[in-house]
Amino acid sequence: MKKFYGTGTYVQSVGVKNDLEIDGFCIAVCQEIDVELSRHRSRSFDEMEQWGDDLSSFDLVVALSPASQRRALELTRVFHLEVEYWPIMDPTGLGETRAAKLDSYRQTRDQIIKHLTARWPPPQEIT
Repeated sequence: MKKFYGTGTYVQSVGVKNDLEIDGFCIAVCQEIDVELSRHRSRSFDEMEQWGDDLSSFDLVVALSPASQRRALELTRVFHLEVEYWPIMDPTGLGETRAAKLDSYRQTRDQIIKHLTARWPPPQEIT
């Protein structure tokens, strides 16, 4: 989101659970488009609230898995907050070789980009 639309919108990456480390294949395919994830750490919905991010202050939750959609809907049922589900392929465990695994992760990355650009106006070049 920040790569294509800048930092004018407050964005948080949250999951159902905290995996701490970002998958190396994810880091590699995002680096290909100049998105730095090596220092990124994932956190759970519960951690987000513990660290002071109130879900009611957000306008939209984009869920990328059925489990995250269920959790988001549970947490937001008392807020006027939109939850969208984007069916994105989970590349974890796909592919036998490093090249095949990277191809799977690229497909997932590109699916996310496609959803972003379909949801919001065309991205502007960020300098």
